[in-house]
Amino acid sequence: MKASDLFVRALEAEGVEYVFAIPGEENLDLLESLRGSKVKLVVTRHEQAAGFMAATYGRLTGNSGVCLSTLGPGATNLVTAAAYAQLGAMPMVMVTGQKPIKSSKQGQFQIIDVVDMMQPLTKFTKTIVSGDNVPAHVREAFRLAEEERPGATHLELPEDIAREHSTMPVLEPSYTRRPIAEEKAIRQAAEAIAAARKPLLLIGAGANRKLTAKMLREFVAKLGIPTITTQMGKGVIDESGPHFIGNTALSDGDFVHRAIDQADLIINVGHDVVEKPPFFMRPGGAEVVHINFNSAQVDPVYFPQIEVVGDIANSLWQLKERLEPQEHWSFADAKRIREALQKHIADGCGDDSFPMRPQRVVKEVRGVMPEDGILALDNGMYKIWFARNYPAHSPNSVLLDNALATMGAGVPSAMAAKLVYPERKVLAICGDGGFMMNSQELETAVRLKQDLVILLLRDDAYGMIKWKQAQMEYHDFGLDFGNPDFVAYAESYGAHGHRVSATKEFKPLLEQCFSEGGVHLIDVPVNYSDNDRILNQEIRELARKL
Repeated sequence: MKASDLFVRALEAEGVEYVFAIPGEENLDLLESLRGSKVKLVVTRHEQAAGFMAATYGRLTGNSGVCLSTLGPGATNLVTAAAYAQLGAMPMVMVTGQKPIKSSKQGQFQIIDVVDMMQPLTKFTKTIVSGDNVPAHVREAFRLAEEERPGATHLELPEDIAREHSTMPVLEPSYTRRPIAEEKAIRQAAEAIAAARKPLLLIGAGANRKLTAKMLREFVAKLGIPTITTQMGKGVIDESGPHFIGNTALSDGDFVHRAIDQADLIINVGHDVVEKPPFFMRPGGAEVVHINFNSAQVDPVYFPQIEVVGDIANSLWQLKERLEPQEHWSFADAKRIREALQKHIADGCGDDSFPMRPQRVVKEVRGVMPEDGILALDNGMYKIWFARNYPAHSPNSVLLDNALATMGAGVPSAMAAKLVYPERKVLAICGDGGFMMNSQELETAVRLKQDLVILLLRDDAYGMIKWKQAQMEYHDFGLDFGNPDFVAYAESYGAHGHRVSATKEFKPLLEQCFSEGGVHLIDVPVNYSDNDRILNQEIRELARKL
């Protein structure tokens, strides 16, 4: 059969549901092969959005998302998405076209070395130079993308290779179980936890899996150890539970960091140094037990003394079976810190002023979203407020990126979440800066007939950088911009546009948008003027008193 047909057969064998794409002339054979396939083609309006959708699909399912672009400029537009998947540990396979490699009459037109460009951003990148190599290269790309630690892989399919004929069979995926931690490591960790006076559990992005979440919940329910999460670990345990203290939305100085300071042992589950550090290790400080699929990458602020390397869920199960609650464990300080944090959050969310304060936005969103509702956050100031103030109840119900932390991913990620979970409410939360980086995907969402709500928090500036600017005591300079009429903008794509003009209007409008169905954009003016005072001063002063 033709190599492009063989390639699509290989995708089908891997269980691929969607290919997110902007095809070009170098992909036309592959496009024709996809036309007769059960794999669904989702055409986006920018390659970056296709990559973000593929990566989010991988994050939510554990199976590689697939995105497709042409050569040259199409491939370069996938670079940010490649880094997004690679740093965020999301399995994704990118496929790019290329001019004929055996004989071409177009010189160097549009040609760059895409494989070399992708090398530092992927786990695997390869040009397919023979149709007979398609099955092996596709299988390897998927295997490596999904193998711990997950990430991005890339295949380049030149148009003359796509037209070759091959008699090679498709390779069926092989399923292997992850190795489990050795008994000695489990015993050493269990002894350290039992001997501690104030153990603390910290959950990171690597634990955001269904089975791992189940084991963590059983572990916490049995032992009662106080728990905190990183931004990308939100929802792994139910954050309304009595043992949950809070989220490390800030790097230091928050209420949760007092619990870290007072702990003598930190059980760090699924942490990856690529995520902004949730705490800073110091010589002579708390002992750290690292539980993850991979050994710890040593960093100036992370050098764990005990490592339990292997399948996380199994490691937690083994530890749970060995451990019992200890009479000498003391959790009174952690309980006091939790209560102080909850009071601070509650005190700040009742402001009726307009433009809306971010704390009030978070409260109203939580009141509307069901427990299994999904938030897809772009990158901006609101991300800190949602990470800190929004209680999540299930894994991957708050999709935020604290690894690459790119702008522009919010709407595409929400669209991918809606494809994976069409029955669940999905809310994209974007700032005006991040939204405009991929706002054209409104057309894609409308064309897909999605029921999707986009909450656009507008401050007419790059708000997070303004916050940092204020923190560094610099002048307010260079970060303001103008915006279109977002209501008219949404409606020009066939979506529904809304604008909030009073705080009391927000919650009823959000409920209305979800009940009506279709694509809705809500323009909400937001007031970030207290960011510096609250996040840089007030919280630190209150935390020091605990």
